[in-house]
Formats: sequence, structure tokens, C-alpha cells
Amino acid sequence: MSHYSVADMSDTIVALATPQGVGAIGIIRLSGQEAIQLCNEVFFGKNLHHQKTHTLHFGTLRKGDVILDEVLVSLFRKPNSYTKEDVIEISCHGSPYILQSVIRVFIEKGARLAKPGEFTMRAFLNGQMDLSQAEAVADLIASESAAAHQVAMQQMRGGFSKQIAQLRQQLVDFASLIELELDFSEEDVAFADRSELIELIHKIKNLLQQLIHSFKLGNALKSGVATVIAGRPNAGKSTLLNALLNEERAIVSDIAGTTRDTIEEQIFIEGVPFRFIDTAGIRDATEDTIEAIGIQKTFEKITQAALLIYIFDPQEMNMTEVENALNVVENTDLPVLVVANKVDLVEETKLVALTKKGQELFGENFLTISALEQTHLVKLKQRLLDLVLSDQSYLENPVVTNIRHFDALNRAEVALNQVLSGVEMSLSGELLALDIRQALHELGTITGEVTTDDLLGNIFGKFCIGK
Repeated sequence: MSHYSVADMSDTIVALATPQGVGAIGIIRLSGQEAIQLCNEVFFGKNLHHQKTHTLHFGTLRKGDVILDEVLVSLFRKPNSYTKEDVIEISCHGSPYILQSVIRVFIEKGARLAKPGEFTMRAFLNGQMDLSQAEAVADLIASESAAAHQVAMQQMRGGFSKQIAQLRQQLVDFASLIELELDFSEEDVAFADRSELIELIHKIKNLLQQLIHSFKLGNALKSGVATVIAGRPNAGKSTLLNALLNEERAIVSDIAGTTRDTIEEQIFIEGVPFRFIDTAGIRDATEDTIEAIGIQKTFEKITQAALLIYIFDPQEMNMTEVENALNVVENTDLPVLVVANKVDLVEETKLVALTKKGQELFGENFLTISALEQTHLVKLKQRLLDLVLSDQSYLENPVVTNIRHFDALNRAEVALNQVLSGVEMSLSGELLALDIRQALHELGTITGEVTTDDLLGNIFGKFCIGK
């Protein structure tokens, strides 16, 4: 991980802003107080010092008398740029040789190769965006679905950080009043109304709890909803996975216990990513050591899942046996979709009775399908969507997708609970101030009011170079 320091801000940095490899165009980005000067020294076209911000200029880049390339230079003057510094973006032909030659020229003239995420870090340090918005830039680049794109865009445009900043400022005001009381402790003067403090803390806690609750959905939208497909051997787990994927990824055979390990694939259902995990069949006893290990892995996957599809063959199991099988699942909060497979082979009267019993036990979470014939898979996908998006709409409400934010929100809630307990016990202003400061610290780490070089290195070190 690269080390970051505010002292590095005086450097002019350069990096390739487009992916490595051959392409039609490659873009080289410079940022810093010498960006325009350095480019002007090698650019033969217009004098960039005399040009307005947000303008494009055609010309050649040269090293001495050697023309490196014909280019298009984009000029952004501070503070109206991504980093709030002078920024130059040079569109070159996408030859790796040309791009490296141009970058080498700028380094020879005094620029420094940018560290991962350093352009965005400068945008944060210069006040262009808060820390949670900067992190959303990386999420936006990595988004692979409509849902992940939506929540990243929402966060990059402010998301919940504005709400937290406003409530945090009110808490700062109360902390100031309590600190003021300490200066007048001998006079026994109360500047901070304790009832108003309690009301504010409850208001902040309500927001924190909404955000904390949203993380389960947010993490799923960002990383994919971990959906385990479990059941007895030969119940049709691999056939269902193949039907959902519309291709032969899992081995399908008539031999029970074919899948010895877990198989994981991702698909998108209306923009929401689902990570389907096909597992080894669960049965009570097996003499096959490898299969037994597979069964153990199945239980491990179930404990880590966000959703469970339990699939069974109604010709092999009755509903009582299904209930007993689900009783061994340790995570009782795990949403379970119970799926009767191979119903194309079941008599009509038996199917009606099966459906009635299944709906009595599991309600809307009981479905009948034929994975082989691909019947009722649309209903299955819709029910999966309903289970994920039942709590709130990611299109309308702020959603937490970042584990760092989630941890900070939880720590802030703990600190606020301590403040409430302190008020109830009539603790001194000095002790209350300590807990309030702790809550302020945790909230500040989300939006960036509280930072360290190590924190910045951890966040921006995961970015790609050039962003």
C-alpha cells in the first residue's frame, strides 16, 4: 500500500487515466501547480498559458526535435477541475509505447508518477468532495450492475453524508455548550438543555439505525446477493443453476452426489446481482470422505448466505421431511425459498395437495418448478427480487454499501447510547463531553472531518492509478 501524506500535495502528478494495453485512444492526466507549464514545454500548438479553462487544443507533443504524437489537450484551470488544481488531460493514440514515452517526458521534467487514487484524494483534500463521496468514485468504477451503479451515483452525489454532516454539526454545537459549562463549573451554570440534547440524539440515532439497517441491502447490491442452492443429492440443484444461467456450468448427472464442492456463478435479475452457489447435496450419512467434506462446506456456505433456496424432489421427500431438513439450518433469520422441483413428473392431484401444504407452511416462499423444463423460473426470480428489495427501495433512500461506514455507524450508535445513559444518570458535563466527542469522531471518519494518513492510504491505495 502506498503511503500518503498531505506534504505530497505540492507535487505535480502524472498518470495514465485509461486502462493499460493497446487501444484507439489513451488519456494521460496531470494535476498540480506545474501541470500547465510542463505540458506547455512539450506541446506545439497554442500557448496554453493564454488559453481559457475548459478548452481543447490540437497539436503535437515533442521531445526535442522528435514528434511523439499528435494529440488533443484538455485544459482545466483551478479551482474548476476534478482536483481543484490545474489539470491537463492529453488524448494520445493508444500505443503503449507512445503513452509510456509521454509519461516519461513529464517525469523527466519534474512531475511525479501518481499513486493509486491520488487524483481523487486531492479532490477530497481540496474540498471538492467529502470522503464518503470519494469512496463512491471507486464503487462507481467497479459497478457491474444497474443497482450497484445507482447506489454509487447516489453516494457520489452526496448520499447520506449531507444528513450526517448536518446532524453532526448540531451535536458539535451541543458539545460546545457543554464545554462552556465546564468553564463556569464553580457557578453551577447549565448552558446545554439536557432535554434538547436527548431529542437530538434520538434524531441522530434514528438516522443511524436506518443506515445500519440498509447495509444488508447495500452490500448485496454492491457485491451480489449470496444465494445458496441446497437440498438432497439429485434434487436438481445443478439443473436449476444451469437453467438460471442458461448454460451448462454445473455437472448434471443421474448419479447422486455428483457435486462434491460448491460452484458459484453470478447473474443479474432486473439489475440486481445474485451470486448463486450450488452446493454438495445434504444427506444424513455418506461413506465417501470427499462428499462428506462437500456437505460440511455446504453448511458453511449456508451460514454465510443472504438467501437460501432449498430445492427438493416431491417424489423423494414429503413436506414433513422438508421441515425437518430446514430445522438444521442454524441461521434462523435467513430468508428461505422452498422449491419443489420436477413437478412435471408429479400427478395433478398430488401437485395440488403439495402446493396447498407448502403454502400453508411457507406462504409466498413456497414455489413449484421444473428446472429441466424451465417452468415457473420467472416466478422464482421475481420472488428472489422481492425478498431482497422488500425492506426499502434503493432508488429512493440512502443505502450504505461500504463496510468502513457500517462499522463507524455502529460505533457512533454505541457512543450515543452512552451519552443517553449519562444524561439519565445525571453525569457531569465533563463525562458527557467525552462520549459526545467519541460519537463526533466516529461520524467524522465517514465524511472526512476526521482523517489520518493511514486511513487515507487504506482507502485510496485500493483505487486504480490515474483516478
